[in-house]
Amino acid sequence: MHTFRVWAPNARKVQVKVGEKLHPLTAQPHGWWQAAVETAKPGSDYVYRIDDDTLDLPDPRSAFQPEGVHGPSRVVDHAAYPWKDASWKAPSFEDAIVYELHIGTFTPEGTYRAAQQHIGDLKDLGITHVELTPVSAFPGVQGWGYDGVDLYAPHAPYGSPDELKAFVDACHAAGLAVLLDVVYNHLGPSGNYTGKFGPYFTASHHTPWGDAVNFEEGGSDEVRRFFIDNALMWLRDYHFDGLRLDAVHAYVDRSAIHFMEQLATDVRALEKQTGHTYAVIAESDLNDPRVVAPIDRGGYGFDAQWSDDFQHAIFSLLANDRSGYYADFGSFADLAKALERAFVYDGQYSAYRDHAHGRPIVDLPSWKFLGYSQNHDQVGNRAQGERISHLVSEGRTRIAAAVVLTAPFVPMLFQGEEWAASTPFQYFTDHDDPDLGRAVSEGRKKEFVAFGWKPSEVPDPQSPKTFEDSKLKWEERSQPQHAAMLDWYRRLIHLRKTTKDLAPGPLEATKVRFEEKEKWMMIERGSIRIVFSLAEEPVTVDLGSNTKILLQSSDGIALSGHTLKLTPDSVAILRV
Repeated sequence: MHTFRVWAPNARKVQVKVGEKLHPLTAQPHGWWQAAVETAKPGSDYVYRIDDDTLDLPDPRSAFQPEGVHGPSRVVDHAAYPWKDASWKAPSFEDAIVYELHIGTFTPEGTYRAAQQHIGDLKDLGITHVELTPVSAFPGVQGWGYDGVDLYAPHAPYGSPDELKAFVDACHAAGLAVLLDVVYNHLGPSGNYTGKFGPYFTASHHTPWGDAVNFEEGGSDEVRRFFIDNALMWLRDYHFDGLRLDAVHAYVDRSAIHFMEQLATDVRALEKQTGHTYAVIAESDLNDPRVVAPIDRGGYGFDAQWSDDFQHAIFSLLANDRSGYYADFGSFADLAKALERAFVYDGQYSAYRDHAHGRPIVDLPSWKFLGYSQNHDQVGNRAQGERISHLVSEGRTRIAAAVVLTAPFVPMLFQGEEWAASTPFQYFTDHDDPDLGRAVSEGRKKEFVAFGWKPSEVPDPQSPKTFEDSKLKWEERSQPQHAAMLDWYRRLIHLRKTTKDLAPGPLEATKVRFEEKEKWMMIERGSIRIVFSLAEEPVTVDLGSNTKILLQSSDGIALSGHTLKLTPDSVAILRV
């Protein structure tokens, strides 16, 4: 027997179809409908029907969609999986080294099982936390996952729910925590049937993806529960160690208790029930420290957020890129402020936005922010999906790695960057609606034509080749140039993990000196100095005290007394 429950507050009647038989559901308080069906069990497929409509509808809370987002839902017994991680305790997020990966392109097979074969490689690299881009079911086979429509159902082409659990279990066995990227600001344009059931969205507010999620109007109590229960499910039933919430700035919620605060509060309650700690991380374009400030200080209570200002500052400086939002960045001064204050824009005017942006950070530790030089967005939103290693010299690629892995923030790497992967990470989709697929392809070309790209140079998101081209080639790690970069990352990570002064701490503990015209910077973190040069000729930097070189990116770097001679595009890490 299985009990079916679904929220459909405006329905006159609801039926569930199991096999070929329809079963009526009984109305419950607050718009819920429920029925126990004797013949249903784990593995049974089912659909709902609303009123007299003969359209078969998947369950908004479907646990699995084996035939895709338009097909029937399948009953899953989460308690049946034989977990082996009873003694698991996640490493402290304050000391985390995060690795973002996309299941579909991480391996040639693009499955949880295949990804599991590389857990040892991540462990050997020194990673502590693996972060999966979204795995909720989305249309077609390949996609980034940010257009998911069945939030409770792992994407079937990646594997079954049990295979996802096995991946998490294997990570835990290797000592790796696992985070999951979730999207609660919109659902995808194809396969979203929630509107047939209830007011999940509102036309009162709009986002870049259409109508906003209904976080504050009639019926919003159950809509908020829909998303929060989803977050709790991933943590409780799949044993994820934390969540990264996509684009929280797109939430429209004027409630006295914001959706983010409610979610954080419920996660803390789950911690008490399970005895585990969970990291709740935001992607936020607000530059608002309230996102990660404690609730008792008027914040939303998230543990950390991605630091895009740091990425924009380091990337625009190294790549000399001033396009789009990089127009607000590009100087050594910007990178210095990002390192010392996290937000470059903390209340001053932004030319790109044409208004003042952000507010200052007060009394928040540096581990509240994740630092990175690239991620799925910053790579994939370029016309051809180029990584930083495709756009700058090997020396500057090494500088980026050194700054990220010695910065005061929690460092995050994007899959393949550790060996300067030759493969891009392009924007790919598999929309089954021909008109939607065509619109996406044409829209992508038009977007980048405005930046001077020829339409023929912009990969077609709907082409299977775009997806295939984005898959990592693990075999290239043995090639000399890639192996040398991998060794550089390993040494940097080892240095960070074994050097107390490189641990996160108060933001004000990081001091930066630089010369804009001479193009060098020195970052001081306790007894550690990170010095790099972007000059075209060798430069000499006065260190002010005797030091010892711990790591250097190239030959020709020379230390003499208090002075360090740097070759172009080089970096050295020293101890006083």
